[in-house]
Formats: sequence, structure tokens, C-alpha cells
Amino acid sequence: MGLSLKSTSGKLLASAALVGAAASVAGLGTYGAFTSTTSANTSVSSGTVTIGLGTSGTATNRLSVAATGIVPGDTIQRAVTLTNSGSQNLSEVELTTVATTSSKLDTDATNGLQLVIDSCSVPWTEAGTAPAYTYTCSGTSTSVLASQAVIGSNVDLASLASVTAGRADNLRVTLTLPTTADNTFQGISSTVSFSFTGTQRSGTSQ
Repeated sequence: MGLSLKSTSGKLLASAALVGAAASVAGLGTYGAFTSTTSANTSVSSGTVTIGLGTSGTATNRLSVAATGIVPGDTIQRAVTLTNSGSQNLSEVELTTVATTSSKLDTDATNGLQLVIDSCSVPWTEAGTAPAYTYTCSGTSTSVLASQAVIGSNVDLASLASVTAGRADNLRVTLTLPTTADNTFQGISSTVSFSFTGTQRSGTSQ
């Protein structure tokens, strides 16, 4: 019995030693692999979306010029230049108008102020004295916004050159008080704010 036990013990020790030797060899093998590394740099920069109006109070932006004493049938015309000074084309330009001072002039969508916007291929020819300006187009006139109530949200403007980067639109904004406005429109006032929003072009492969 004693000889049998010694023989078994010797085999176990030999097996353990062989396993340890194999692990040692495997560890040495991880330091013998061939490697190769290469790299490249990609520069990425973003574009800009920027639209703007002409200088307030000049022929490129008469929107800040107030009109007073209007009666039914009167028309108010103001010129403004809209420019895309960003580096990217636009998918659209939208107009939002809100009344910061409100009255029936802006809340009555039928008998209150009506808005029309036209574009001229060249700057509008301005006539009249402030604030009673009138404008004629010596080039080609295009409708940008058909007649609608003066207050609107995110209204698409059509046929704009300024959707293209670096280009501008010569716009004429016309407000009209319909002849249907009755005596309840006397002695009231509104202040209308015009906000133009340009949206980037659709994403493309670059």
C-alpha cells in the first residue's frame, strides 16, 4: 500500500510541472507577434446660417418707420433688404409676425390689416416723403407672400433669392386697412414685429 501511494504522488507532481511549463511557454509567445500601424487626420468644419435685414431707418429697412392716422383704404409700404450672409444655402425662409402692442388692427383677421410682400430684382425705387413712402420696381417684380392677415406664424416666403448663400432680396412690405373696417377701428394702434427665420439646407454627403 505504501508503494502505491508514493507512485501516485509522483505522477501528480509531474503533471503539475508539465502544466506550469506549458503556461510559461505560452506567455513567452505573446511577445513575438508582428505589428503595423498607420493613421490619417480628417479636418471637419461647420458652415454658418446667417440672415439679416438692412440698417434700420435707411432705404434698406423702413420697417421701423411708423404710420399714423390711417383710415380704411389706406396702404402702407415699407422696403427692406433680406440678405443671406452665411456660408450655406437655405431650405426655406419663414416669416412670423406678432403684435407687441395689440388692437383690432391686428386681431381682426378679415377687417384688420392685410399683409402682402413682393420682391424686386433690383432695389426698389423709393418716392414720397416719410412716412408716406411708395415704391416701384424697374426690374422684375415677384410675389413673395400673397395677401393675408397681418399676424401669422412660420409663414413660408416664396421665390426668395436669399435662400442661396451670398444673395439678397429687395422686399416691399405692404399693409392695407380694408375698406370694410368700421367705426370700431377708430383711435386704436398696434405695433407689429417682423421676424424672418432661415433654415439650413438638407444634409448631403460631404
